[in-house]
Amino acid sequence: MKNKSQAFFNHIGLPGHLSWGYLGVLIFMMGDGIEQGWLSPYLVERGLTLEASAALFTVYGITIAISSWFSGVLAETYGARRTMFYGLLLYLLGTVGFVGLGIPDLNYSVMLIAYAVRGFGYPLFAYAFLVWITYGTPKEQLGRAVGWFWFVFTGGLNVLGAYYSSWAIVRFGHISTLWTSIFWALIGAFFALVLNKSKKLERKQADSKMKDLMKGITIMRDEPKVLLGGIVRVINTTAQFAFPVFLPMYMAEHGFSTTEWLQIWGTIFTGNIIFNLIFGFVGDRVGWRNTIIWFGGVGCAISTVLFYYSPLVGNGNFWIVMAAGTLWGALLAGYVPLSALVPSLVKDDKGAAMAVLNLGAGLPVFVGPLLVGVFYKLIGSEGVIWLLAGLYLLSAVLTRFITLPNNAKTI
Repeated sequence: MKNKSQAFFNHIGLPGHLSWGYLGVLIFMMGDGIEQGWLSPYLVERGLTLEASAALFTVYGITIAISSWFSGVLAETYGARRTMFYGLLLYLLGTVGFVGLGIPDLNYSVMLIAYAVRGFGYPLFAYAFLVWITYGTPKEQLGRAVGWFWFVFTGGLNVLGAYYSSWAIVRFGHISTLWTSIFWALIGAFFALVLNKSKKLERKQADSKMKDLMKGITIMRDEPKVLLGGIVRVINTTAQFAFPVFLPMYMAEHGFSTTEWLQIWGTIFTGNIIFNLIFGFVGDRVGWRNTIIWFGGVGCAISTVLFYYSPLVGNGNFWIVMAAGTLWGALLAGYVPLSALVPSLVKDDKGAAMAVLNLGAGLPVFVGPLLVGVFYKLIGSEGVIWLLAGLYLLSAVLTRFITLPNNAKTI
């Protein structure tokens, strides 16, 4: 029976020997995503300025970026399971400090420190598992396997987290809802670290550990295409982390409540996780690079602008805004093949290549709010939208230069 279930998972592109880990990441990221769609407007409503809220998310993003960068080489050096466990501990410590000591009295200094500590948590947990997938999956299945990873990662962070919080904040209140994130993180860790019996990533010998850690930096010098892949990955989700800082207020100006916004945000990423799987298959068949350029870069540039103007074009019609947002979320998945393309650029040191890609996944949590904090007063929400659309087009241009030998899988 076990062999049959693993054969089924393998048939749909999900590595059967890692299936419990995928479920654990889904649940853990649900806990992490509880506050993403509403924390900024909640804090502003309680007295913080928009700039102070953006600064909080910027500091949070810095630690996420640092943690993301080193998650790949730490997983390769110390083992994925141990790296994931350390991520869990940091997440729990930061959550207790942020929710228990910072938010009740809006102690901004404590909030900054605790939220920064919390930011070290999920990259070590989730991205170490992504390295595990990269090493443990045949190349011909890798595009689909990483598609499944982003399915559970985004499904937890942006879909289940949004829908759960839209229900929970009405019944428990904002602070109590934040406390429940600890419960979900522990459940996710149980599946990924206890029930997941897959062979662990082998640890390196002690004398090579520092060298391996440094490869997360030096590989960008030695393999410029890996650096380009990291830049494209930054652009991929910058808008995803910029939008929650200012779009809830913009939508409120057009008559949308917090609950309606969370429903829109959750539906956007429901479409996104479905297309994470679709574009994993598409990338394996029509080419990784082609998928990234046309569906990811060009598609997201157009749909970002459509999403912003949809409340105006539709006179505040909920379903028109929902449709435009869902289109953006679906095309955002066009970048999924990056997680197959970048590690395939190198024969060895895939963990170091993934470290750069993970850095690119972590930096948007910092870059998105930073762009809003810097440009919002200068060019307004409309200007920020056009800036984000321009970045998407830039990513399409950069991807043209990321090629494998003989153009394999990048046509």
